[in-house]
Amino acid sequence: MSRIAPPDIEGMSERQREVHEAVRSGPRGQVRGPLAVWLRRPELADRAQALGHYCRYDTLLPPRLSELAILTIARIWGSEFEWWAHKAIALKAGLSEAVVEAIRTNQQPAFEKEDEAVVSAFTRAVHLDRRVSDELYARAVLILGEEAVVDLVGILGYYALISITINAFDVDLPDGATPELG
Repeated sequence: MSRIAPPDIEGMSERQREVHEAVRSGPRGQVRGPLAVWLRRPELADRAQALGHYCRYDTLLPPRLSELAILTIARIWGSEFEWWAHKAIALKAGLSEAVVEAIRTNQQPAFEKEDEAVVSAFTRAVHLDRRVSDELYARAVLILGEEAVVDLVGILGYYALISITINAFDVDLPDGATPELG
């Protein structure tokens, strides 16, 4: 059971309703998971959802690569809700089932595409080593471009915040969803 329930729509403050409607009427279509938790603090919810919108929809990275980073972060943090929310999106964006399954089982994927290999290595380095070697940084810039690497770092920070929120507040999976990360 989640440690904190999302605010009841009828009991929301005007500001909470405003942010709720901004999220609901955007491309996400609904308010759930960490966004619902953040509504307890509508200014945090508003600013975080704006950053999340950029990280999800407006970066230089194609969805295949941003979703790879998101699934890798979900695996590292053991964030079931994030995994559930992004697995189907990642597959639809072009990640192979083999890569997704390797990430899920905490194995090293056999990447066929160099951009996927560098995004995976960069994501793991940032989250596990807390730094990126000069060699990996240079490889990422060569393959992705400097501006896309800036976007990648933004994605990594935002989805770490998502995973921390999910884990700290023990955000439940939707009814009927099965945990996959074990």
